[in-house]
Amino acid sequence: MVAKPHNVLGEETRPRFFRVGGPVPDSLDASADRATVRVWARSLAGMQKEVLVRPAPDAPLWRLVSDEGPYLDGYDEGPFPLAHMTTGLVAAYTDELLTLARGRGIELLDLTVTLHSYYTMEGSALRGTMVGGALPPVLEVEAETTLDEDALATLVADAVRAAPVNGLLRAPLESLFTLTTNGAELSPDRVARLADSVPTDPGALFEKLEVAEVPSEPLVTMLVPADKVEGDGGVSSSFAETQSRTLHVWGECRIREDGTKEIVQRLLNPKGSSFRFLSDELPANGGKGLAPDAASYVAAGIAFCFMTQIGRYARITHKDLADYRLVQDLRISRGSSADGANGHGSAEPVETHLFLETSEGEDFARQVLDMSEQTCFLHALLRTPLEPQVRVVARSTAANANSLAADPR
Repeated sequence: MVAKPHNVLGEETRPRFFRVGGPVPDSLDASADRATVRVWARSLAGMQKEVLVRPAPDAPLWRLVSDEGPYLDGYDEGPFPLAHMTTGLVAAYTDELLTLARGRGIELLDLTVTLHSYYTMEGSALRGTMVGGALPPVLEVEAETTLDEDALATLVADAVRAAPVNGLLRAPLESLFTLTTNGAELSPDRVARLADSVPTDPGALFEKLEVAEVPSEPLVTMLVPADKVEGDGGVSSSFAETQSRTLHVWGECRIREDGTKEIVQRLLNPKGSSFRFLSDELPANGGKGLAPDAASYVAAGIAFCFMTQIGRYARITHKDLADYRLVQDLRISRGSSADGANGHGSAEPVETHLFLETSEGEDFARQVLDMSEQTCFLHALLRTPLEPQVRVVARSTAANANSLAADPR
């Protein structure tokens, strides 16, 4: 029996999600360019991880955490990785829809945007045939509006097309990597190699982080914990060496009176926890910067998901992997036109610098990188062309609610 890992997050006295204050290390100040969302991440214990994420050099620096439920022997001390991604996607679509509506002088009242995301896992980890996959998401938009149904469907389709995250789904993107093991840089094996120089190992960045201020309410709150069940989707089931399963993640976004987005997220298959997230865009993008923006949650989700597969593979193969960290860059941008009617949101390949500490040798280090990219749900999303399925429900005082399907292409 595998010993239960240390519950690092459960013993913390500070908030788990906060804006970082105090002097910022030079390696953070010098990070990336204005088009880049940079993530610094490290493993804690078991499935617990933490990241620092900054959507622009002069933007707030946020500390976010992730854990897993019973299906991965986690403590449920934080949202699982796909919860962050679903939050970022639904927040991004909502923000683009509101921006486009304002630009066209359209009022959307009592807006609700819901996203269903689906992922697959097939094959054997030990044989090297296990592969993560991503299926087309389903986006549902409901609002009270003076638009007729065709016009609302067109508005939503335009918003989906112009949203920055559309670039992550629309075209296949081959992620790029560097690999540093026990302080020595290695050439990756199967995955595409990133030619850029390796940045500073981020391990020391996480020490002595200062909380800028205790938020008036938590940025992320657990609503319902995961049930501990046995069998398919139950305790430890995601550590099975051979798998054939589909995951279903649900997220719903509403706008609060202060303009921030409130996202409620649930893991429907396997049965997992439910969390509430707050999200707000940067002032330069029309928000107040009161909470992490959509791009920060997306970037954190990709990093968290990749790191989960690293730890999961090491456990399945019974190999020593004492610590792992990464620096990741994400570049996404919205459609080029002022009102989003023309042009697609775009993205560049995600760039990841991986740092491993292991006694298992260089071949294992390369294998960890290859298999973690191969089984990561979100790297699968990046390399798979996907078209969201869009459903619209229009409400008005003059007509009963009706639904349409809109093609975002």
